[in-house]
Amino acid sequence: MSNIAEGFERSGTGELIQFLAIAKGSAGEMRSHLYIAFDQGYLDREDFVRPSSSASDTVKIIAGLMSYLRKAGVKGTTYKSPQT
Repeated sequence: MSNIAEGFERSGTGELIQFLAIAKGSAGEMRSHLYIAFDQGYLDREDFVRPSSSASDTVKIIAGLMSYLRKAGVKGTTYKSPQT
């Protein structure tokens, strides 16, 4: 969440996309930690599945936002409407 906030406060869409990519990577890293905790017996299956599924869903949402921003053509200040 902090990476997304930092990217949002930057001046351009390119930087927002960069920080969204970092946030997406962090969600993948969290899933990796969950797998380790599950494999080591710190989590049972129920405690593993829910946060792992949430992380997967979050990655998909972030990827969709990144795709949208790339196609939107907005280059300046984040979320400024393109001039028509």
